[in-house]
Amino acid sequence: MNALIERYSQGPALLRAAVAGMTQEQLTARPVPGKWSTLEVVAHLADFEPVLADRIRRVAAMPKPLLLAADENLYSEHLSYQDRDLEAELKLIEGVRGATAVMLAKLPAEAFARQGIHNEKGLVTLESILTGAGNHIYNHLVFIHDKRKALGI
Repeated sequence: MNALIERYSQGPALLRAAVAGMTQEQLTARPVPGKWSTLEVVAHLADFEPVLADRIRRVAAMPKPLLLAADENLYSEHLSYQDRDLEAELKLIEGVRGATAVMLAKLPAEAFARQGIHNEKGLVTLESILTGAGNHIYNHLVFIHDKRKALGI
């Protein structure tokens, strides 16, 4: 589990590095047709970080808790992603991940087999939730790098 927790912990620093030096104009540009801007990607990550951390905590603490799906498209449509403050979003991600990683590191190994019931996916383990949460930033870094390349930065 240490490797999963480490991967999860490293995501925010990689995200911060990926957006470093970008101007507001570059952050809000949509150089890849049909895709979010870099700021919208960061806002999405910031909105889903507490959702994922809540799932992790609920499964770690409760017997087979219900875990609700969240629609990323509705979030982006209604939560002003293009108007978000980059630094505030990065700090939220760093804070939630940091606190969650500390909590995870103190759990016994058998806790990672605990299960929750996701309303769309069915039974999920703490290990699988952590794996998905740990990969979330990494998956979106590809899109940020694509945007930077399309902008020539």
